[in-house]
Amino acid sequence: MAGTTTSIDVPFSPDHVWQLIGGFGSLPDWLPYIPASELSEGGRVRSLKNEEGDVIVERLQAFDEEARSYTYAILRAPFPVTGYLSTLTVHELPEPGSARIEWSGSFTPAGTSDEEAVALFHGIYADGLAALERTLRAQNPAAGA
Repeated sequence: MAGTTTSIDVPFSPDHVWQLIGGFGSLPDWLPYIPASELSEGGRVRSLKNEEGDVIVERLQAFDEEARSYTYAILRAPFPVTGYLSTLTVHELPEPGSARIEWSGSFTPAGTSDEEAVALFHGIYADGLAALERTLRAQNPAAGA
């Protein structure tokens, strides 16, 4: 089993961030390399398409509105891993109006090394959180200025 975690601090309230990312079908709202998300099974399964047209199917495993967190598993994807489980959480920081967004995952590499699989997902998470910050700033250019 391998895993990785990355986080980013932003000058936006946790509630504001969660409003954007807390919906299980909301990835296209803030993640440019996922332009489409379709929910099924009462919102518990999302079918994503990436820019290359690959389909990624994920199942919501846990959702905690109060903790601003959800966990999901990959059911089908073009990634060299099995047993993938990931959590996206928005934490409140001591500084008013600021939040830390954390994206973590654990998985078993399949046909690749632990290091390569960790690098792949760490890059996905870091790029995704950077895209989230750009989206937040584009929605409210005065924040953090």
